[in-house]
Amino acid sequence: MSAALRFNAMHFMPYVHLPEHHQEFKSTWVSFPNKYYDPERGHDLYERYLQELVLADRLGYDAIVVNEHHNTVYSMMATPNLIAAALVPQTKNARICVWGTPPNLMLPNRLAEEYAILDVMSKGRLEVAFPLGTGMEYWANPISPATARDRFKESLKIILQAWTQDGPTTHYGQFYTYRFLNPWPRPFQRPHPPCYIVGTGSPETIEIAAEYGFGYASVFVPQQRAYELNENLRRRAAHFGHTIRPDQLPLLTFVYVAETQEQAEREYIGHLEHFFSDYLRTTPQYLAPPGYLSVDQLKTRAAMADKLHGGFDFNAISSSFFVAVGTPDKVANQIGEWAAWMKTSHINCVMHIADMPHWKTVKNLTLFAEEVMPRLRAQADAGQRVAAE
Repeated sequence: MSAALRFNAMHFMPYVHLPEHHQEFKSTWVSFPNKYYDPERGHDLYERYLQELVLADRLGYDAIVVNEHHNTVYSMMATPNLIAAALVPQTKNARICVWGTPPNLMLPNRLAEEYAILDVMSKGRLEVAFPLGTGMEYWANPISPATARDRFKESLKIILQAWTQDGPTTHYGQFYTYRFLNPWPRPFQRPHPPCYIVGTGSPETIEIAAEYGFGYASVFVPQQRAYELNENLRRRAAHFGHTIRPDQLPLLTFVYVAETQEQAEREYIGHLEHFFSDYLRTTPQYLAPPGYLSVDQLKTRAAMADKLHGGFDFNAISSSFFVAVGTPDKVANQIGEWAAWMKTSHINCVMHIADMPHWKTVKNLTLFAEEVMPRLRAQADAGQRVAAE
């Protein structure tokens, strides 16, 4: 671990008021009827979730992470830039991370402009990640999944050109034409905000991150696979002349801290079960629309779907993914071991899941900030002293 440890507080902002018969639906994505969304309850949830993220800033978390999904109870952030804009004036120190909007699902010049606005508003606190988007997003947006990767690559090129080159410039591509690419404003950070690619490990997305020297955040992949992806990125980035730093490899962790191990498990496991069984519930058809994946990746995703959407087993989930539940000592030791193994200094903590109530989220955020973060930073400092001797 590096002494410069970094801790994010990530929130999915789910819609928690599911109808009693929701399990009769095969998916809570894409086709789950929006008649079950109550705007009054949605308003209350937005207010509550924003309070929780503002609290993370006050507690000393280094960053706040929001992201984008469509047509699902899993997330009420179809446009996370709006959430980020609401957070900017309410926070003082935490970086605002939009991880993120698939650039191929919207006009790339507009996304470049929105991110630049957020970066200027926050005086350089913005970070962005570029996902291809889950397969489910392509049922909700009028973009062919067969062209998704090519659109993604061209969109990234346009965004970086808009941020780094004095305009007006031009772009004539396969999907987009700009006679005057000349965005106002430009980012506060030069040449641009820190960037990451988000994915589940397809070689194509790893290659994009390596070519640009971007960070990479793997999501919902087993621990060993996450390790292999980090190692692969380092190797491929070196091929392009880049060195990947430990802070460029966010480690996605599901965290809950309580006074005793028994209390932590009693307070948390039920919500984790709802998360995997209900909020992630989808169908193979929605998960992998035609043209979205190569045959090899389709087989990999199908195997992963069995883990995510099969019967819930806490021990199996905990051994497969980075799930730290327990006392401050246990959680700190687990995360410290994972960070050292993964060669990262960047811990991305999911602090609220599924139908977890407000008081548990506040407790979790507070105990982690006051009891776990200091332990981990002390461990890192001790490791640095030993290495220097």
